[in-house]
Amino acid sequence: MKIAVEGCCHGELDKIYETIGYLEKKEGVKVDLLLCCGDFQAVRNEGDMKCMAVPAKYRTMQTFYKYYSGEKKAPVLTIFIGGNHEASNHLQELPYGGWVAPNIYYLGYAGVVRYKGIRIGGLSGIFKSHDYRKGHHELPPYNPDTLRSVYHIRNIEVFKLKQIHMPIDIFLSHDWPRGIYNYGSTRELLQKKRFLRQEVETNTLGSPAAAELLDHLQPSYWFSAHLHVKFAALMQHPPTGNAAPRVTKFLSLDKCLPYREFLQIVDVPERPGSSDGLEYDPEWIAILKATNSLQRTTPHPWNPPENNGLHERWDFGASEEAMMQVVEDLSGELAVPDNFSRTVPAYDPNKPQPYAPPSYNTNPQTTELCATFGLTDIYARAGRGGEVQSRGVGEDDDDDANSTGSVDEPSEYPTDTSGLSSSINPDEITIEDEWEEEEGKEEAESRADLKGDEVSTLPVGEIHTLSCMVLPKPKSDTSPTDVPNLMNLPPTCHSTPSAARPRPEAESEGLCEGSDEDALAARILKRSSDETGDPGSKSTAPRIKRRNQVIYATVEDDECED
Repeated sequence: MKIAVEGCCHGELDKIYETIGYLEKKEGVKVDLLLCCGDFQAVRNEGDMKCMAVPAKYRTMQTFYKYYSGEKKAPVLTIFIGGNHEASNHLQELPYGGWVAPNIYYLGYAGVVRYKGIRIGGLSGIFKSHDYRKGHHELPPYNPDTLRSVYHIRNIEVFKLKQIHMPIDIFLSHDWPRGIYNYGSTRELLQKKRFLRQEVETNTLGSPAAAELLDHLQPSYWFSAHLHVKFAALMQHPPTGNAAPRVTKFLSLDKCLPYREFLQIVDVPERPGSSDGLEYDPEWIAILKATNSLQRTTPHPWNPPENNGLHERWDFGASEEAMMQVVEDLSGELAVPDNFSRTVPAYDPNKPQPYAPPSYNTNPQTTELCATFGLTDIYARAGRGGEVQSRGVGEDDDDDANSTGSVDEPSEYPTDTSGLSSSINPDEITIEDEWEEEEGKEEAESRADLKGDEVSTLPVGEIHTLSCMVLPKPKSDTSPTDVPNLMNLPPTCHSTPSAARPRPEAESEGLCEGSDEDALAARILKRSSDETGDPGSKSTAPRIKRRNQVIYATVEDDECED
């Protein structure tokens, strides 16, 4: 089974599907599934745009609304998690997951599903310690605080995922598990993102909650995004008993922009005799049922139960009997029902409504799911018992103009996931200003040796494959005997229909260190564009950027806008 993995989507569904379609046609392959690692931006209309944590000037509709309205249909089954730039009011309608459009499925705050026998799990949002122990209390219209806290990971979701005992094949998170950079080429990462050096050296980069899940779940694959860089790692876990140690293949990808490494195809073996459609996972549903009473919709701190003598129950793992009950609840039919329904009007380009307020709606999919399994619709509960925020987000919000940044209070992060963290997290605001400056400098340096016409002669829509990707050796005394075969990645494929774009030395340096053409190659797809600026016109002085501009700027913006 061929699975396409994409980094940060940022609403660019048309471009992503075009890229997949081009690959399928050129190479005679069929992509079975697309996985998106956050910042999906399922924006249905102008009201949804007011629920994204971005400056007003960067609230753009993009192309998701076409799939929501039915104007287009996703050509490949798409599964995604949430990131830190989302239409949060839309995703909150589906706390346990559901269809946001035909053939496009959201995993919820946390979730596990099965596709052709492959177990796919995910955790939406990013880690911030000051919101980690709270319930899901946010409601639209959001104030400047809840506009961001709504996408912060909560300990209840991590606790649920830690009840899983059956093997997970693929796991998705938006931000990286803390410490995963130690299992890849840290030198190459810091060459691309030099400003991350302090956090890497102090081991504070990434999510401690995701790191704990990585240790517990030990999935075969873990895919992430958020840092807007391609990075691969190979982590060998400590052996359990006499069993062979499990190995996790980690891959993070970039955002969907020209010349960026945002899409990769991975071959994953199917399981014979499995259903062809998307299915509920009995173990996960059993865990949701068991932990339903633990759900909170208040901002008050809460710790999950643990084996400390204070709780009657602390293990909420699914028994065989509980899983069989799930199958019985579904009358033996595990297939996820095709029950997408629109809860708000879709954007109409001919009738724009720039002053439409954010909407609050319960979703029939969630209502049906809760009725089937006896779960609580926590979004509906928050709406009934919670207090709607008194101050909405206006059109002129300047996106954390008075923010103090992403530094959290110093504290420990114990193994029960209930504590706080000393992480200086790569959040959506401060660090992306640094990304933009670093990327601008690197692009200026790498393109300085190119003639201007060499950069812009390729037609829009071409796809390029850079050199090969090499997985580093795992940080372990014993390495797997056949590392190249672990990732099941195809050899490098030149998918450009005409002559390949000349590559500056700085761009290709380090991608294939210590390897030949046969070493663990990966197919990295990149969109090309003629929207490039004049390299010679770029100033060497540092530029002051608006926060989050990097997400919403085109390539021309990246190079030219102040």
